[in-house]
Amino acid sequence: MYFLSLCLTNVLTRKVRAFLTGLAVAISIAVVITMGILTQSLRQTAISVLQTGKADFSVAQKGVSDVIYSSLDQGDLQRLQSYPGVASTVGVLVAPIKLDAGHPFFLQLGLDPGQLSNFGVEIVAGRAYTPTASNEVMLGYRTARDFHKTIGDSFVLGGNSYTVVGIYSTGQVFGDAAVMLPLATLQANERKPGTITLAFVRVKPGTDIEALRKQIEKDNPQLATVRTESDFGRVDRNLALIGAANVGVSALALVIGAVTVMNTMLLTVFERTREFGVLRAIGWTRWRVLLDVLTEALFVSLFGAAAGIGGAFVAVAVLARVPTFVGVFEPQYPASVFGRALAITFGMAIAGAFYPGLRAAFLKPLEAIRHE
Repeated sequence: MYFLSLCLTNVLTRKVRAFLTGLAVAISIAVVITMGILTQSLRQTAISVLQTGKADFSVAQKGVSDVIYSSLDQGDLQRLQSYPGVASTVGVLVAPIKLDAGHPFFLQLGLDPGQLSNFGVEIVAGRAYTPTASNEVMLGYRTARDFHKTIGDSFVLGGNSYTVVGIYSTGQVFGDAAVMLPLATLQANERKPGTITLAFVRVKPGTDIEALRKQIEKDNPQLATVRTESDFGRVDRNLALIGAANVGVSALALVIGAVTVMNTMLLTVFERTREFGVLRAIGWTRWRVLLDVLTEALFVSLFGAAAGIGGAFVAVAVLARVPTFVGVFEPQYPASVFGRALAITFGMAIAGAFYPGLRAAFLKPLEAIRHE
């Protein structure tokens, strides 16, 4: 306990230097956490779109920049339906639209009413729209609640007025915060005849899902199947790039933080040469001197990391209010992001203080005491 208090006292003796070093660490950690939360949250948003239907897996065009721009046709659907293990294949056209400032990324789902059950839609009020209706929509219950709409009310999309004929639930946040139209109507509105964005596949009982997915991808190299979060990068390059940028930012933050800590601890060792010489002369081992320098660096890094976490929460709150991210960025705070930040903090302290600690540990006591 005395050893820790001594290390803390040494840090607090040089307040300005400790503050500036801690500030550099705080900025690095804030960037790491903010990027981690942004990446994870955008990934969860996109995965929620893919998991809107109650399917065993989804099928999208491989390698598109954004899953929303995936493009399949009726031929793709028919081929998917022809596989022996497939029970049903539901084609859905997904079209984002800006309703207002509070809903800049509002989803329109084009779906054949005969496929509502296979898609996992439960109508909780009213009825389904008819297949050829050009002026009927169904609202997710979250949408109906947010816009205070009920059966018979009008709902405006892209300048066109529609009658609300039903309210539905899918059990998925983004599905329940969307609007559903007849597939043909949305295809006409978006000028995408015969086109769908995603196919949602349900399999027959006893089917080997992984074997079926591999066979589909082998037979259709332009398609990718998605079942888990790890599959997502194959159908959305943007998030794959964001994930890579997140790793790069973390590595860069570690390097910058370690160099900053090293610079501070080298200066500290130089100023305290005589002190370390006295400590060695009265019996401190080299390991204890090294541990002293590492512990002081760790204190500074942990203080900086604590401030960085606070800064990250502020940055995330600001990002969530940026118009570009409204409706898309729903902050998620996974433990893995904070675990990575803690690991980087320890990495900064150890990597930055190890060399200065070795210099202090291997000082010759008599020469160090004579140091001016």
